[in-house]
Formats: sequence, C-alpha cells, structure tokens
Amino acid sequence: TEEVALVARRAMGRRRLQEATGIIGETDAMLEVMERIVQIAPVDSTVLVTGESGTGTELVARGIHALSPRRHTPFIAVTVAALTDTLLESELFGHEKGAFTGAIDSRRGFFELAHGGTIFLDEIGEMPLTTQTKLLRVLEEREFLRVGGEKPTRVDVRIIAATNQDLRQLVTLGEFRKDLYYRLNVIAIHMPALRDIKEDVPFLIHHFIRKFSRKNDNRVLNVSQEAMDILIKYQWPGNVRELENVIERAYALCIGDTIAPEDLPPEIQNFGETLQTTETNFNLRDNEIRLIRQALRITQGNKAEAARLLGINLSTVYRKLDKYGIHP
Repeated sequence: TEEVALVARRAMGRRRLQEATGIIGETDAMLEVMERIVQIAPVDSTVLVTGESGTGTELVARGIHALSPRRHTPFIAVTVAALTDTLLESELFGHEKGAFTGAIDSRRGFFELAHGGTIFLDEIGEMPLTTQTKLLRVLEEREFLRVGGEKPTRVDVRIIAATNQDLRQLVTLGEFRKDLYYRLNVIAIHMPALRDIKEDVPFLIHHFIRKFSRKNDNRVLNVSQEAMDILIKYQWPGNVRELENVIERAYALCIGDTIAPEDLPPEIQNFGETLQTTETNFNLRDNEIRLIRQALRITQGNKAEAARLLGINLSTVYRKLDKYGIHP
C-alpha cells in the first residue's frame, strides 16, 4: 500500500511539474530527471544542473522552485555570461552609493531581490574567480557585502546553478574553485541531449503544437509521417530549444492541417532528402531528381553551380531538368 501511494504521489508530482514548466518525457532518462526534480523540490539543498545548451536547464530550476515551499516567493534567473566581470558583482550583490563612478544611489542586487525565494545562476562556469569567492561566502555564511559596503547583508535564498561545461575540468585548469564546485554540487541533475532521447521527440512536437495553438489561432495540426520521420532522425544540435523554434516556424507556415517536410527549415529538409537517399530509397531515378533539386536549392537556382556540385556538365543538367520536368 505504501508503495502504491508513493507511485501515485510521484505521478501527481510529474503532472504538477509538467503543468508548471512544460517538462515532459517518456524515456527512462527524462523520467529519471522528472522524478529527481519532484524528489528534491521540498528540500533546500543547492542543485547543480548540467547539460548542453538548449536542453532546458532553466526549466529544471523553475520546476524545482514551482514544486518547493518557496513557490510563492521570487524566482530570479541570472545568465552569468551575459554580464561583464565588473558588472556581475554589482548585479549579484548590489552596491552602495558612491561605490564607483556612476553609483549615484544604493542599489539592491539579485540576491537581495531573491530573498526568501530561489536564484538561478546559469552558465556558472563563466563566473570570474573573484566573484566565485563571494558566492562561496553566500553559500557558507548566507551573507555578503554590497560593492563598497562594510556591513554584511543576510539573505535566505536557494541557489540552483547550471552549466554546459565540465566544471571538474575547469577546477583542474585553475579556472573554477574546487571548494565552490563541491558546495554547488550537493545534488546533481543532468539534462540529456535531445539526440539521446529521440523517443521523446513526438511527445515534444505535439506539446509545442498545443502550446502554439493556445497562443495563436487554436489550430490543432497533425504531422505527416514523412515529416515526423525526419524530425525524429535529425540530430538536433540545438536540442529542445531548436525543436521548439522549428515547430513554431512550421506552425506559422503550414497552410493546411498537417505539417509537411516543406514546412520545415531548409537545413532539415536537406537532411530529410539525404536521409531518403542514403537509407531508404534505392531507386536511381528518384534519387537523381532529389539530388538535382537539392543542388539547385543550395545554389539558389544557379544551374552552373549546381552542375559543379553534382560533378556533371552544365548541358547534362539542362537535359535532366527537361527529362524530369524540374522547374527551378
């Protein structure tokens, strides 16, 4: 009975997580991530989220906050790499009037603004060593000094950090403090790359279609099998963020009620044609037509350049265009 109740609580937690952030998944890797978020949300431990850019590390942080007792308090997200070294310290910890040129008033930093809530430090590996030292004090003493200040400021925040770098390697290189790494890495969550959880691609696609439908004209679109096959097999170097952008584009460009390969960006269309050529279709005529069209698309209709790409004479290109009825 206790085991059944535990399973039910975790399932309810996953539903709340999906409603709060949109994090979904059916693969073992994503289910493990979701289970971990639900499990650690109620406690105040520091969390380090790792994963490639675009995998959804900020969504993890927002999910932890949304399911935690702090959910009605501020959530402050800071992209460390977006701030210069001199500006970062002031933005994080605030400054006193006259602390530097242009400091005409005292100002609270992100840590004070996040008091009682959660602060998310994205791209933590880009933080300079001097600022790392001050962050370590916040983690250990729950206090900091404003820039130009003399009196410590106490703060109650949960810290979640994220990185797409190997912090252990940065520690070895002397670019990241070892003691800070261990203070941040109390609980670790790794977000898998989309190419490693391709079984989740269809779920994500339909999730994004529903999302854009609610935001726009309430159209509910389908995805053709050919387009779905391409999207599943594509490698997604930009991960979930890239997939979301592709579906948003397809949603906007789709004329009927079904997303087709031609609604996808050119680089993914080209990938689909290459995939068909190399994996599924051994018909010489079909592949010849596909390669000619692909060459013309790449060269924007320049037949001489297309001939060069194809390794054939320009006269052969004209002959095949006429033979196959291809109109660039």
